[in-house]
Amino acid sequence: MNLLHVDSSALGAHSVSRELGAGVVAAWKRNHPTGKVVYRDLAANPLPHWAPVVDADHPSGRVGGDVLEEFLAADVVVVGAPMYNFGIPSTLKAWIDRLAIPGKTFRYTEKGPEGLAGGKKIVLVSSRGGVYSTGSAGASADFQEPYLRQVFHFFGIDDIEIVRAEGVNLGPQQKAEAIAAAHAAIAEGRRLAA
Repeated sequence: MNLLHVDSSALGAHSVSRELGAGVVAAWKRNHPTGKVVYRDLAANPLPHWAPVVDADHPSGRVGGDVLEEFLAADVVVVGAPMYNFGIPSTLKAWIDRLAIPGKTFRYTEKGPEGLAGGKKIVLVSSRGGVYSTGSAGASADFQEPYLRQVFHFFGIDDIEIVRAEGVNLGPQQKAEAIAAAHAAIAEGRRLAA
């Protein structure tokens, strides 16, 4: 079993999504002690934003190929995805752009698009300063989780779990409760560690 762990928060040690993502990976490792973990930190080592590459030997093209191969080789992908301005960090979008390759993760057919990267599990580790979950007053402003679900579904991946801590900027008690609830979900989540 191979796990790819991707972090995108720029907050370093203060990041909620990094803390929770590490918790998901630790739970997976307990259940898969011989499993391989590959780690990519998109804040510390951001990818260049996508642009057409004319020369296959261009460094940007080689980096994109490495990113795609890491993703394709993974059985489980843990994506640390904080909400920035109602969406995802641009570094995470740059990573996704390296995955959206026709013939690799999807293809177009006469019946419409078909995902080619199925059979994986995605764990989205979502952190939000406010409250944007379904049924909340802020739900219509959530362009983070629906976007990520759509992208991975487009790639053919339907096994998507979300570990969420929201309202973390609404005060110290709310932050502590949100993080504790997310850690409890990780500890109890049999599917998260699968």
